[in-house]
Amino acid sequence: MTRIVNVRDYSAGLEEAARFFHDAWSGIHLRFYRDAIEHGSPAHAPLPHFYLLLDRDRPIGCYGLAVNDFISRHDLWPWLVALWVEPPARGQALGARMLDHGLTEAAAFGFSWLYLTTDHDGYYEKYGWERIEDGYERDGSPARIYRKAAAGA
Repeated sequence: MTRIVNVRDYSAGLEEAARFFHDAWSGIHLRFYRDAIEHGSPAHAPLPHFYLLLDRDRPIGCYGLAVNDFISRHDLWPWLVALWVEPPARGQALGARMLDHGLTEAAAFGFSWLYLTTDHDGYYEKYGWERIEDGYERDGSPARIYRKAAAGA
């Protein structure tokens, strides 16, 4: 049985949650995730939040809601970031489940839209995300921006 939890409610603790995010997104330093998660907002504040998809208390996926996703468009927010499903668990619509969870969480915090940036082609469109324009990565390369109305918005 899978469930999505805020990392603050993860029984193995914040360090292990940070390690899972780092292992999923190895190009980003563990120290970054540890600090971001440790200083993440309490449950009543809108951003940032980090979530784990658990299968019997073992992480198999993750995502976050953040002010920005390392992209030039700081005028757009919140962003769904770091969506990941472990390869053996793929093909079960678990990514879609986390996308829906993120939209529901964004709406609960009062946001009308949720944004993301990706280089995946076709994945987010099949779940109703709309490509709106390009922003720019830190190295100046273009980055596709998608949005979707928050659940209930």
